[in-house]
Amino acid sequence: MATQRFTALDVFRGMTICFMIIVNTPGNGITTYSPLQHAHWHGFTPTDLVFPSFLFAVGNALSFVMPKWNNLPAPTVVWKILKRTLIIFLLGFLMYWFPFVKQVAGQFIFAPFNQTRVFGVLQRIALCYGIAALLLYFLKPKLTILISIGLLFLYWIILLIFGQNDPFSMESNAGILLDKWLLGEGHMYHGEGIAFDPEGLLSTMTAVSNVVAGFVVGSFIQKQGKTYEMLTKLLLAGAGLLVIAWSWNYFFPINKKLWTSSFVLLTIGLDCIIIASVIYTIDFLHKTKWTYFFEVFGRNPLFIYLLSELGVTLLYVFSVHPKVSVYKWLYETIYINAGAYFGSLLFAVSVMLLCWLTGYWMDKKKIYVRV
Repeated sequence: MATQRFTALDVFRGMTICFMIIVNTPGNGITTYSPLQHAHWHGFTPTDLVFPSFLFAVGNALSFVMPKWNNLPAPTVVWKILKRTLIIFLLGFLMYWFPFVKQVAGQFIFAPFNQTRVFGVLQRIALCYGIAALLLYFLKPKLTILISIGLLFLYWIILLIFGQNDPFSMESNAGILLDKWLLGEGHMYHGEGIAFDPEGLLSTMTAVSNVVAGFVVGSFIQKQGKTYEMLTKLLLAGAGLLVIAWSWNYFFPINKKLWTSSFVLLTIGLDCIIIASVIYTIDFLHKTKWTYFFEVFGRNPLFIYLLSELGVTLLYVFSVHPKVSVYKWLYETIYINAGAYFGSLLFAVSVMLLCWLTGYWMDKKKIYVRV
């Protein structure tokens, strides 16, 4: 029972890492198939599901870990949570600063701290894990669920009250105003053309719900066991959340970059359906030949994600010709021959497979990186 459940969890988590690498490393961002791009603003694409699904998997794993904490002193548990939160946050921060130098007029100079992004993907994972774990440990699941629901409504209210002009726009929402006041534009993400961080501080309050939901679903699966009743309830819950999300969308648009409350419910609903499908395929149909590929990612998720990001960063840093990065050279010399769009996808798949081979070697050597 435990092994099978962990298999399903590893597969689900591995799927998110696999697709996260693919969507993060296209050969050419301009010629990327639309399903592999985030929605520009309001709306939803399959790519928008990847990150919240990983948070869901974090909560799912937490449901297996937390019972072990019952026999430990509270200070020990708190230290475990805070230490893990700090390490993951710091890894994310250093990842964005890496390789700590940049090219100016053909020369490498030290990358200044005041131009380093503070928040980001790993930082959000760290904060959501830390907040959800502390809430669940001290307040127990029922109260934590109520708080999570309250945060979804509170976030909506904050955006409406403190946003300027259009409260749901990129330029004037309350989240961007908070990040500018707290961090300054130099420490924010600029990939949208302006200083705006899709993993900013304010929207972390709703992202916590994705972790809490993963914990609730993981606990529910363990309690109910491998039954058709469990799968039916999980599928019904997922469908119900989808209906609520699309209804709320008319008043509070589904938006990944704002991490709106309707987006949270939509992604939780989809994750309930997906993980039910994974469990049904593995534990009911006993079709497991395909699972090991994703288990490799799921067994070393943090290391493989960091490997993909840092590896790609180095490909951008080093040049083959003046002003032509290794990353661009590889795409334009090799992969573009398969077509602009398909070549871009092949490049991303190649990066993913290289990361998988590293994970495969680590798994065979029984090397598992934990924080």
